Amino acid sequence: MFLTQTTYATGSYPRSVAVVDVNSDNKPDIIVANEGSNTVGVLLNNGNGIFLTQTTYATGANPYSVAVVDVNSDN
Repeated sequence: MFLTQTTYATGSYPRSVAVVDVNSDNKPDIIVANEGSNTVGVLLNNGNGIFLTQTTYATGANPYSVAVVDVNSDN
């Protein structure tokens, strides 16, 4: 049996999603490329299976995908 679906708001035309722990709390967070709003959104996992409202960061025109890498080796 599945639980009820939870829907999270993103920017317009979300094109790519990555799931990774971005804040080193050992919980998977969601990163999304919002092509239509020229942003990348970060939805942090609050620890009980619910994600916080996305924080957006401006990008150049039409971000189409996201890639995740630890650029400063802090895990």
